[in-house]
Amino acid sequence: MKGLKKLIFLSLLVSIGLALSIIESMMPVPFVAPGAKLGLSNMVILITLVLFGFKEALTVGILKSIIFTLAVGSVSSLFYSLSGSLLSCLTMYVVYKNFSKVFSLIGVSIFGAIAHNFAQVSVASIMMNNIRIFSYLPILLLTSLFTGYFVGLTSIFITKNLKKTFKTIFF
Repeated sequence: MKGLKKLIFLSLLVSIGLALSIIESMMPVPFVAPGAKLGLSNMVILITLVLFGFKEALTVGILKSIIFTLAVGSVSSLFYSLSGSLLSCLTMYVVYKNFSKVFSLIGVSIFGAIAHNFAQVSVASIMMNNIRIFSYLPILLLTSLFTGYFVGLTSIFITKNLKKTFKTIFF
């Protein structure tokens, strides 16, 4: 029964990540950087990483990206979303696993946001066959500090409360 509860909870996390991605794609963000997003769905990946582990976080990120592409109908968004999710998840895992005594979830989230933006700019550079796109990266990296801070702060609050709930559900 514990496996079924875990599967249901992971399915809910994918659904929440998808909903946050769709809502975020519809929100106009008043930034200097066009296309910059808050990264709310990264919150779901970070929470999954903390509560379940790397494999589950990677699965949630991949499923969220694929279903988001199916929902919005833009195939090019799959490349951006998937690359950002994969590199972000991998980076957050490495930082969380090896440097959790140095960085809180806020720091882990900031590293994830930086990785996400780097991956997406890299994909844009490849798709447009234009290396000059990387001149846009410093602006996105600056926004990563703020969005990563917000996502990390929110993730701390959510994981703290979910860990209490998990003790009653899974143990």
